[in-house]
Amino acid sequence: MTSVVCFGELLLRLSPPAPERLFQSPVLRTWFGGSEASVAINLSRFGVTSRYVTRVPDSAIGDAAIRSLRAEGVNTDRVLRGGERVGIYFVETGAGQRPSVLTYDRTPSAFTTIDPLALDWPSILVGASWLHVTGITPALGAGPAACVADAMAAARRAGVMVSFDLNYRSTLWPVEAAAPVLQQLAGRATLLFAREDHLEPLLGISPGVDAGRDIAHQYGATFVAITSRESRSATDNAVGAVLWDGGATSLCVAPRYDVQIVDRIGAGDAFAAGLLYGLVSGRAPAEALRFAVAAGALKHTIPGDANLVSVADVDRLANGDAAGRVHR
Repeated sequence: MTSVVCFGELLLRLSPPAPERLFQSPVLRTWFGGSEASVAINLSRFGVTSRYVTRVPDSAIGDAAIRSLRAEGVNTDRVLRGGERVGIYFVETGAGQRPSVLTYDRTPSAFTTIDPLALDWPSILVGASWLHVTGITPALGAGPAACVADAMAAARRAGVMVSFDLNYRSTLWPVEAAAPVLQQLAGRATLLFAREDHLEPLLGISPGVDAGRDIAHQYGATFVAITSRESRSATDNAVGAVLWDGGATSLCVAPRYDVQIVDRIGAGDAFAAGLLYGLVSGRAPAEALRFAVAAGALKHTIPGDANLVSVADVDRLANGDAAGRVHR
């Protein structure tokens, strides 16, 4: 199936056994994660050929990171080796009224010190139909920011569609610094992902029924996906999304799901991968959106960053089987 190239930082995640607090006991579980890596893995599990581009150190940890991607069928032949360390983040899973907390330890890392000249985007994108990048990467320094801009420009020149998730992280940069950068990159996207509460501060667009249309008109995206979340507690949320389809000039609305959270990290990436899968597999935009929201809902039930589900699992939920009964 259609090839998608994903670019971003691969991170080592350390988490205490849920719902313990960080270092409450001398146990930390490890995963490799990161937004763009999760999208690549999720797409691969859906049968989409995915290539992941990043930089990891030439060390045992870097080797393990690459093995984790290959184990999920992700192409790693354009991963750069070099630098001193893999970026780390700690995730303390919330419960009830105590929110989840993420703590980053990623600067300097092999990725934040990447040289943009080391990446030959025209050759990396050969055979690809989509490029997927996020707003996390330009927050990591001048090198990563230049790489994202170069990748998006090369994709547009090559006729490769661009998927861009704003993915704003307030712990990485303030809104005042992020907004002008993300607005410029949003203008290069074919498919733009944004959270409802990020529209006004980052894109200057008021939330509401016309937000997708307004974003498409101002930034030129063909598709605009806007996600929403109602947080009743750290473990009880409701999630939903809408999709502006510029080709049909119509707004698609998907059913909302009440989710009981095991691990919400990666839910947005699961949604992004689900929508990309729906579009590249030829599903109608409204059907692709339903698939994406169901994929994001299922991710909340799975520990770790990746959405370890199949197309059949997601379709089962999207088609109304939400009771969670045992399948025998």
